Amino acid sequence: MKIELKPIKPKRISDQVFEQLRELIFRGELKPGEQIMPERDLADALGVSRTSVRDAIRKLVVMGFLEQKQGQGTFVRGTEAINRSPLAVAMENQDASLTDLLEVRMGLETNAAALAALRADEKDIRFLEKSISELEEQIRNGELGNEADVSFHMAITYATKNPVQIYLMKTFFDFLFIGIKENLRYLYEEPTNIDQIFKQHVAIIQAIKNRDPEAAFAAMKTHITFVMDFFKKLNREV
Repeated sequence: MKIELKPIKPKRISDQVFEQLRELIFRGELKPGEQIMPERDLADALGVSRTSVRDAIRKLVVMGFLEQKQGQGTFVRGTEAINRSPLAVAMENQDASLTDLLEVRMGLETNAAALAALRADEKDIRFLEKSISELEEQIRNGELGNEADVSFHMAITYATKNPVQIYLMKTFFDFLFIGIKENLRYLYEEPTNIDQIFKQHVAIIQAIKNRDPEAAFAAMKTHITFVMDFFKKLNREV
């Protein structure tokens, strides 16, 4: 039997630039509304051609991660504006509820927290501490803190060092954002919940820093269970 094989192609430089910039957006290092470096500066910093940078930026614009403003430059778009992934479209057609979303998050993120406790390096810890500081500041300013919250959960995912886990959460990203935003909007109608949510995030980080996978798993489970129970109670009252 004749098997048709295709030549292996090396990864294009523009694809590597795209992945690096997208990861910075996922991690929250490049924030919505923030202007990215000019093409020339990016090319110099990355040690690649301006053509490679231009191709990567064009792809990020098409996918909705960046937007170009005439005469001003290129800016990070808000996560609400990012084009929905195929998963989001498929789930929308199934009338997925927030409870459905949280059930999936329970499986993905408790496992992620446990793995992060085993594998997180100093850089991962810095990202987690940065996201929790930003969340605290946003809450103090009367904001929902949804951007920092998403960055927190994505930072845990990256700390797993598991490419499949990271891929799944990247695909899940827009659902994660929508879910967190809706969760916080309702949760924060009760001021006492704000302190509870923040303490839960701190407990998760502490368990990861302590290299305690069981405690990290339990802390994440407590966090998501708290949110699930809130919505079950809310739905009963409506």
